[in-house]
Amino acid sequence: MMLAINRDNPQMRLIRKAVDMLREGGIIVYPTDTVYGLGCDLFNKKGIEKIYEIKRRSRKKPLSFVCADLKDISHYALVSNFAYKVLRRYLPGPYTFVLEASREVPKILLQKRTAVGIRVPDNLICTTLVRELGNPIINTSAKIAEDEILSDPAEIQKIMKQVD
Repeated sequence: MMLAINRDNPQMRLIRKAVDMLREGGIIVYPTDTVYGLGCDLFNKKGIEKIYEIKRRSRKKPLSFVCADLKDISHYALVSNFAYKVLRRYLPGPYTFVLEASREVPKILLQKRTAVGIRVPDNLICTTLVRELGNPIINTSAKIAEDEILSDPAEIQKIMKQVD
């Protein structure tokens, strides 16, 4: 199913449909401020496994996740005063910050690591999804091949149907 959500004024009815899909363990493709992201609920182990499978990605390669705002980051990472100043200056924006994980981060994302990649994209659809869900969304680019960045929602939908 493809939802056409207004980027400047996201329709809450459509946001809730996407969030319902996330809560049911589904995978979504959503816009960020850089490329389309492939994601699931941070706390859905089956969804995370499915993303690794779709991307044909080694479990040793970490996945980052999207938070709604700076306040949200402090639940999932240990943020020093210096790091907070840097985060405040650059977020929201097209950056992933690697920070020491808090105990809130699911073990499946850590696997012998203590750090996580966290983003707060400058994209209203993305941050609205995270706020409505109530917790972060896994974030990895919606590219299947190493050198193929997908930017057309219809093309992404076609590829996702083939993988499913």
